[in-house]
Parts: sequence; C-alpha cells; structure tokens
Amino acid sequence: MENAEKLNDKNYIQILKGIGIALITTFIFLLILAIVLTYTNVSEQIINPTIIIITAVSILIGSTLSNLKIKKNGLINGGIIGGVYIILLYIFSSVFNENFSLNLQSIIMIITGIAFGILGGIVGVNISSK
Repeated sequence: MENAEKLNDKNYIQILKGIGIALITTFIFLLILAIVLTYTNVSEQIINPTIIIITAVSILIGSTLSNLKIKKNGLINGGIIGGVYIILLYIFSSVFNENFSLNLQSIIMIITGIAFGILGGIVGVNISSK
C-alpha cells in the first residue's frame, strides 16, 4: 500500500511539472510573439488565433513530457494538465483584467486545452512504452 501512495505522489509531482512546463513554454512563445508584433509589420489580427495555437502547443509539450515519466493513464493525466492549465490561465486573467468574461473564444480555449492535454498524455505514454 505504501508503494501505491508513493507512486501517486510521484504522479502528482509529474502533473505539476507538466503544468509548469506548459506555463513556461507559453510565456516564452508569447514573449516571441510580442517581439515579432513590436518589430515587424505583422497584423494584430493574428493575435487571437496565435494565442490559441501557443496555448495548445504549450499544453501538448507539458503533457507529453510529464507523461513520459508517469507511463500510464495518459488520457486522464493529460486532461488534468490541460484543464488545470486553463483554470489557472482564467484565474490570472480574471485577476488582472477587470473586463474579463467567458465568451466563444474562451470556450474554444477550454476545449482546445483539454483536448491537447489528452493528446499529449497519449503521446507521452506511448513514447515511453517503446
């Protein structure tokens, strides 16, 4: 029984690491996007779709890397990583933006986050089994 508890603790740590990796990756990609928008003539209309893509890729990377270590339940663990990431994102957004509201883009972001978390979990588990 003690080994099962240690295994679950390790899983939680890996899930937290996956969320952290996704957040750091998002920050780096958004910094690159800000630099590109500042120093080029790229249209600002690309901001919303690019943010969705950055979020999806970041969650995919975080979920894949964390599930490489967990080696099981990639679907569930990936979904948790994507879901918690999105929840944290919306908590930060609501704190720092007084005009924050849930809209169609928010719903797309939630679905995309969880879906890419699940996909990353599946990829991570399958890569590690080889």
